[in-house]
Amino acid sequence: MTVDRLTVGAVMTNCYIVSDRETRDAVVIDPGASAEKIAGKIREKGLIPKAILLTHGHFDHIMAAEKLRQEFAVKLYCSEAEREICMDTELNMGRAFGFLSSVVPDETFKDGQELIFGSLSCKVIATPGHTRGGVCFYFDGEGILFSGDTLFFESVGRTDFPGGNAKVLIESIKGQLFVLPDTTKVYPGHGSFTDIAYEKMNNPYVNEEGYLY
Repeated sequence: MTVDRLTVGAVMTNCYIVSDRETRDAVVIDPGASAEKIAGKIREKGLIPKAILLTHGHFDHIMAAEKLRQEFAVKLYCSEAEREICMDTELNMGRAFGFLSSVVPDETFKDGQELIFGSLSCKVIATPGHTRGGVCFYFDGEGILFSGDTLFFESVGRTDFPGGNAKVLIESIKGQLFVLPDTTKVYPGHGSFTDIAYEKMNNPYVNEEGYLY
């Protein structure tokens, strides 16, 4: 499996293109902006997009989704609890930041569900706290987690937006992510790569009291 990261948009969102080296099947995770740039990378590598996956519905993770859906004739997926956020510019914070972006998902998924797109498969891990319906995508065979805005390098997602809850977020990280193998590589929605072992030892928001948001 190959992972290409493209950092896009006003708040430097990490969009990931996950692909199978042999079949060229691919999924796009969190296309936050710059649809042409993302589409160009897909064409450059000769990939066959199978789906667009959203970790959550905030504007900075969805703004290129509609163009890519039309360009490659694929479906857009989010969690059931996140559907409303994707469609509402108030809830997805787009209006507050001057981006009136919304999108209507084609399909929804549930916690623990296995998603299969061609030769690619991953597990949905519900991690509410940043938003009510936020999720992570775990590619078990590769030991890779796409954590969206739940877990960052030495940090966590903010919880002062609609639907955010600091206590729930920390519970999600400890109960859903920190039980994964220590060697699991973490590809976050913003910033640098990390891994589960490092965050267990060094993430101050999870390991100490006094989370401020």
